[in-house]
Amino acid sequence: MNPSTDNTISRRKLLGAATAASAVWTFPVRSARAMAADDIRLGFISCGSRAGQHMKVFSEMDGVEIAGLCDPDETRLNGTGSLFPKAKKYVDLRDLIADPNIDAVVVATCNHWHCLASIWAMQAGKDVYVEKPLSHSQWEGEQTIHAARKYGRICQVGTQQRSDPMQAEIKKFLHEEKALGKILSCRVNRYGVRQPIGRRQTQLPIDDAVSYDLWLGPAEDKPIYRNELQYDWHWDFNTGSGEMGNWGVHVLDDARNNVFQDKVSLPTRIMGGGGRIAWNDAGNTPNVHFVYFDTGEIPTVIGLSNLTAGHEKERSPEHPGPGSGYIAYCEGGRLEGHRGGAEVYDESGKRVRTFKGNSGGKLHHENFIECVRSRDASKLNADIEVGHYSTGWCNLANIAYQVGAQYSSNAASELSKEVPAWKGLIEEMESHVRAHSVNMSELRLSGMLEFDPNVGRFHGENAQLANSFLKREYRGQYFVPQISSPV
Repeated sequence: MNPSTDNTISRRKLLGAATAASAVWTFPVRSARAMAADDIRLGFISCGSRAGQHMKVFSEMDGVEIAGLCDPDETRLNGTGSLFPKAKKYVDLRDLIADPNIDAVVVATCNHWHCLASIWAMQAGKDVYVEKPLSHSQWEGEQTIHAARKYGRICQVGTQQRSDPMQAEIKKFLHEEKALGKILSCRVNRYGVRQPIGRRQTQLPIDDAVSYDLWLGPAEDKPIYRNELQYDWHWDFNTGSGEMGNWGVHVLDDARNNVFQDKVSLPTRIMGGGGRIAWNDAGNTPNVHFVYFDTGEIPTVIGLSNLTAGHEKERSPEHPGPGSGYIAYCEGGRLEGHRGGAEVYDESGKRVRTFKGNSGGKLHHENFIECVRSRDASKLNADIEVGHYSTGWCNLANIAYQVGAQYSSNAASELSKEVPAWKGLIEEMESHVRAHSVNMSELRLSGMLEFDPNVGRFHGENAQLANSFLKREYRGQYFVPQISSPV
């Protein structure tokens, strides 16, 4: 049973599983010691590869100290601990969060832990830098926003391209100067070749160095049949969000930022499909995914594939624009944006302008630290609410896939009559799938799902099934609490 009221947890160790679910927990609120001195003591929740990248950047900043490290995998924890010998080490994130000498935390866990870890930290008075995607479900993202506002915390989401100054130049070019005229449609891409994750005949044994209950946290305790525990959790909906939540959130965030200027929070209609094809592995997230988003103004589609162009080929399939980026199709040409750059083409296809950026990485970390010191969340480049909406496009795209039935060419063709960008995408995907000797009938396709961003619910046909994916069932003591909105 998931309690429906605010829940604050304590750091007394539970003596047994029988008492775990009924324990009443409270965190001590962080002291103001570090803040008064203007230095920031960071605690890292996860010692994985992405966390290590964050540690390198933050550790090079003046007045920032890596003070705490946490990972339920003690092999990773001890390995990282050797690089930061002054940092305290914790297996249980609640112990790190309870440390009054920690001012802010960096959450770089598996996706299913992002919101709960962030909420617990903010309840304890910590500021939070949380990796993308913000949430594993729409509902828990909403609770995390409420927590940030209720407890007055700084919370930055790790969509670092927001901090690239180039983005402001692009928005000025498209919207103030209207250099290409009206934006007609938007195409978003994520084409990146990956490998299958294996399918074991027997359940994956968990290493003794891993406190598996803590690793699972809110996720369902179910057998794992892939080859590796770490990283490949991305490709299991129990713990990850697939490529849509992994890279899709970056490119959709760029589109929301530059094409829509954040004026569209969430789409009102979604149609999507895809499949996990050509690989006989233990993953369940799509390696081919295509989605239409109705925004009420600029029709938007995204195409995603982790497959090669075909048998015995190593490159991604042919597609318009960048492999990871977006295309703004306009009356007078198009703009193709991607991490660290953008190119502008006129109606004849001639390149007429280039934008150069820096990907935003270090600037994003600096922006977070500046806001922690100033206590001004309005200056965040990727405030939690911005991150929630960009993540939301990915969550809704995944729901469209999850509720989909067998792919229907007729159903796909109906939307093609209304949205030319969808027609082009579907033709590409059908060709791509055939190149792997796969019939489109092996893929899924949803109907047109209607969504109300104001209430955060689906309505109309298939609404009941789609709404069931907006909130997950949590495991035991690891439940995301419902946080009342302070407004």
